[in-house]
Amino acid sequence: MDDKVMIDYAKYARIFKVMSNPKRLKIIDMLSEGELCACKILEEFHITQPTLSHDMKVMCDLGIVKARKEGKWMQYSLDIEVLNDVYKTVGRLMIPGAYAGLLNCNCNTERENEKNESD
Repeated sequence: MDDKVMIDYAKYARIFKVMSNPKRLKIIDMLSEGELCACKILEEFHITQPTLSHDMKVMCDLGIVKARKEGKWMQYSLDIEVLNDVYKTVGRLMIPGAYAGLLNCNCNTERENEKNESD
């Protein structure tokens, strides 16, 4: 990995944990279409308003989602800058860097050759 790129592993672990919850992931998907009122999000789930508020607070605290009050309801939207940063970080974690040699291991190739020879 490039020495200049420092990744806050604890921060991204928290973000990935939040995003690994199917309900929260669906909310993120819904918000990818644009800002939504809490009432519209509630219509999609069989949960109470306090439960939704908790989920949204968790996502807001991590910066994934932004909130603003309009009348008696909260309006939620994705924080695109934060999610772009998450996307770039996942790319850095998945693209071979200093450990690319591990991907060039011949173990799998040798196994495939042995399998093909036995077929």
